[in-house]
Amino acid sequence: MLEEIKSKIEGEIVKLMHELNVELPERIKIALEHGDLRENSEFKAAKERQVFVQARLNHLTSRMTELSKIDITEMSADKVGFGSKVKIRDLEMGEDFEFSVTAGDFIDLDGGQVSLASPIGQGLLGASEGEEVTISLPKGDRQYKVLELTTLPQQMDSDG
Repeated sequence: MLEEIKSKIEGEIVKLMHELNVELPERIKIALEHGDLRENSEFKAAKERQVFVQARLNHLTSRMTELSKIDITEMSADKVGFGSKVKIRDLEMGEDFEFSVTAGDFIDLDGGQVSLASPIGQGLLGASEGEEVTISLPKGDRQYKVLELTTLPQQMDSDG
């Protein structure tokens, strides 16, 4: 999972670098050829996009730095944390949910991912299999039971 996230971020960095260094300068050059910059919407849009892309690149670079500091050997092998695959039951509704706990930028509930920074991610952090937890959600507190847990260290052991 860690390598998958790093790969995804690296892919986005490559695309954004191409846009920043190739596509946007070309768009700006063409917009400049149109003359008066005060009323040139193409120029303004390209410059705004340039600022956004640079900010996104800075953020992604920072995320890569954070991910490179993760030491699998220091992670708990029996408690919910980054990279854990979890199956929980909503005790009130009787519904089961399965997902992986991911880094803050990677939220895809339909794809089975919950951010560690989300209320569910934070509420489950450190929980063990069989444990019941109360999680504060925008619509009120909910009770969940951790039915199954496979931590990132366990996943790495089964891969090797």
